[in-house]
Amino acid sequence: MSEHDQPLNVPNALPLGYRFNEFEIKEVIGGGGFGIVYRAWDHQLERDIAIKEFMPASLAVRSDDLNLVLRSERFSKTFHAGLNSFIQEARLLARFNHPNLLHVLRFWVQNDTAYMGTVFYSGTTLSTFRERQPQSVNEAWIRRLLPPLLGAIKTIHEAGYLHRDISLDNIQIQSSGEPILLDFGSARKTIGNLSDESETMLRPGYAPIEQYSDNDESEQGAWTDIYALGAVLHTLITGAPPPVSVVRSIEDNYQPLVQRRLAGYSSALLSAVDRALALKPEDRPQSIDDFAALMALPEREPEPLLSAKMSGPGTMLVPIEEEEAVSPDSRLKTLLGHRFALPGLVAAGVLVGLCAGLLMSRGDEQTAPAETAQNSAPAVTVAPVNQPVAAPPTQAETPPDSVASTPAQTTAPAQTAAREPDPQPAPPPAPVAQVYIRLQQGERVQVNGQPQALVPAVNGFATLQLAPGNYTFAISGQSGTRQQTLNISEEGVWLLDPHS
Repeated sequence: MSEHDQPLNVPNALPLGYRFNEFEIKEVIGGGGFGIVYRAWDHQLERDIAIKEFMPASLAVRSDDLNLVLRSERFSKTFHAGLNSFIQEARLLARFNHPNLLHVLRFWVQNDTAYMGTVFYSGTTLSTFRERQPQSVNEAWIRRLLPPLLGAIKTIHEAGYLHRDISLDNIQIQSSGEPILLDFGSARKTIGNLSDESETMLRPGYAPIEQYSDNDESEQGAWTDIYALGAVLHTLITGAPPPVSVVRSIEDNYQPLVQRRLAGYSSALLSAVDRALALKPEDRPQSIDDFAALMALPEREPEPLLSAKMSGPGTMLVPIEEEEAVSPDSRLKTLLGHRFALPGLVAAGVLVGLCAGLLMSRGDEQTAPAETAQNSAPAVTVAPVNQPVAAPPTQAETPPDSVASTPAQTTAPAQTAAREPDPQPAPPPAPVAQVYIRLQQGERVQVNGQPQALVPAVNGFATLQLAPGNYTFAISGQSGTRQQTLNISEEGVWLLDPHS
């Protein structure tokens, strides 16, 4: 994170010495319109980490008890949408393990907002580096900077995402000289869209024309981030960003760098920047590889993706084993295959165990199968509306291996083992969504009509893990009953606040 000669005085920042369990805030190292960044000491692992707090100053202030309070109730929808985007961004960044991408260690909800803990990087932003060491910025230095930076951006694109906020302030130069690509523009974009201030949320000169459009989602692609990266290079080379794209769409006064013949820079680099800054998306390089090829630049291979699992709020995001890069469709098929193959393997293991038990001790047939069936019973989960949980089989439907043995079974264990078990009902979908529900003491929750034993934690939130489907939440308390609906179609995190 950024180095400072003097401590920063950031409004609404938490006091030094404030503790998040094992994390103790030591310094405020950054602050802007959407968040505050702290350097904290991890007392368990004895190392520095960085903590970023979601703090949109235009929507909320900090109260005396250090919780965030909305400036007005009319900001509630915008604030919570931005908070959700912040949490989604933390989960997304935690999936990557690229040496030049910000690495998230964990996130949690507290003080009526959210936090993400990341690796602490020593260094300074590219903006500050250019101001302090302008003599260091030349073509040779830029060509050393670009390969790792392009590799980080390509990793994001290949996972199906865009950064949308590449700028000098979101690229950090470590003391080793390696760049780190920082925050996405997700929370900034969400707040801008909901508050009708999307233009003020974009960085002038760095945002291409499609980011100002109402239907920008369908028009944005890798070329959107390439325009922003071209603006970064334009600023490094000339000392100023290119003209604002909206102004250029009325009268394009952009002067191509290749025509300016800037001393010390090759025409290959200058023309590549000009192509990246083309006003029309179709005139720009369409991929990071295309952009690197224009400069004859070796592009660093991206690191493999890591999946992440989360067991609850404030828990570590634990990397699972590395996987080969596959398409989303084939990845989904693999996951589904593993999910439905597991019950078959469990059933086969139970069958083998029963046979061994019958051969070793014929006197225990009546108790061992029943205990085995009880231990292998599936856990009870909340059933979505469009996919009810299968009812357990009746006694007539129960496979022979799970009932008490008859005399015929006792005298012919081999014949019992040879019989194929009846088909088992398909298991319910595995939970993929982590839902945070804001609750007050004494409030009761029903999900699709099923009562849930939920108790809010100290931070005021209770959590549920839900499978894909449609859900209706009914929250009952002294002020009556309120309902909210939620459609879960993919993995993610949701925040429900029935009081807003």
